[in-house]
Amino acid sequence: MPASFLFLSNLIGKYYIHINNHKKYIRKDSTMKSQKLLVGIMATLILFSASSSFAQQGDQAEMMKKWQEYMTPGPVHQQFAKMTGNWKAAVTQYMGGQESKSDGSATFEIILGGRYLKSSFKGTVMGMPLEGMGLDAYDNATKEYISIWVDNFGTGVMYMKGKMDEKTKEIVYTGNTVDPMTGKDQPTKTVTKNIDNDHQQMVMYMIQGGQEIKNMQIDYTRVK
Repeated sequence: MPASFLFLSNLIGKYYIHINNHKKYIRKDSTMKSQKLLVGIMATLILFSASSSFAQQGDQAEMMKKWQEYMTPGPVHQQFAKMTGNWKAAVTQYMGGQESKSDGSATFEIILGGRYLKSSFKGTVMGMPLEGMGLDAYDNATKEYISIWVDNFGTGVMYMKGKMDEKTKEIVYTGNTVDPMTGKDQPTKTVTKNIDNDHQQMVMYMIQGGQEIKNMQIDYTRVK
């Protein structure tokens, strides 16, 4: 119940008690005026209460509408769904001016009613087995892409946010990963692009001294 409603109710109660306690000293015409005033206050109170209730109902309806929009998968999530299936991965790493190539495999699946894209990856890096998993999302409220990645080459979590570049149709993510040598955050950028329904590409950059240094490229081809 609104505080203003309680205040008016309390005021009317006190006014009514005052009239009853002193009615033998109050002239008849004054009593009639007081009663009219009391009726007027009560009518105002009823109208105020009704309008407050309608406003609350309107707020609840708007809240439910916004929440429904937030939770409903949209066009971006439908694009995620097109990536479901098994993929071959051609991995190229760039370290100290040297290139290292290896092969891997990835599986993409839609989870939680079409809202998120879950991925799993297996391959080799520098001759060591790599296994990782990711979760991709699109937040309907903030209009941002979100990417989370974990693998057996670390114990941390890489968290990135991105936007679609409307000119190149690439999703550009920025975020941080941990540099195990320093224990500090390492600014990172990844660029992903759906070339067609059967090919996609991911390029990762490390940002050092304001410069982007290409670190890895993965070219995916759908397995049919």
